[in-house]
Amino acid sequence: MKKIGVLLIVAIGASYSWYVNNSADGLWQASDRTNTSSRESVELVANADQILGNAYKNKRSDIQIHGRGTVEKVLPDDTKGSRHQKFIIRLSTGQTLLVAHNIDLAPRIMGLQRGDDITFYGEYEWSERGGVVHWTHRDPAGRHAHGWLEHKGRRYQ
Repeated sequence: MKKIGVLLIVAIGASYSWYVNNSADGLWQASDRTNTSSRESVELVANADQILGNAYKNKRSDIQIHGRGTVEKVLPDDTKGSRHQKFIIRLSTGQTLLVAHNIDLAPRIMGLQRGDDITFYGEYEWSERGGVVHWTHRDPAGRHAHGWLEHKGRRYQ
């Protein structure tokens, strides 16, 4: 009986993964490939801007995404509950995103300034102001995709 339960869970997980990666609404769940070539990375990021634009327009959330933006504004840390380093980035399309980086689980990005480039892998949540990217760190419980931020050649996770 336990074997059937395990097989059922595996089948449901595989079906969900296929659905997310092949859904008809044009949203795509990026994979965290550490040996992605530079050209592939540029294509992923260009696709991310389009995906994030569609997600904003359609008020979609819970999208695991790999993208890039330029720091528009560094905000004060959120210190209520889990501490988060917060800043706003602008995508090449002009859309802005709030990045909420959990600094209880990942290192703070030191020296972050307006105009800096940031590459990210995290989860997008819709908001009226363009959206929020969070889960830019490893999940200590192992139940969520591990995210990260890259700034000046260093990865923060």
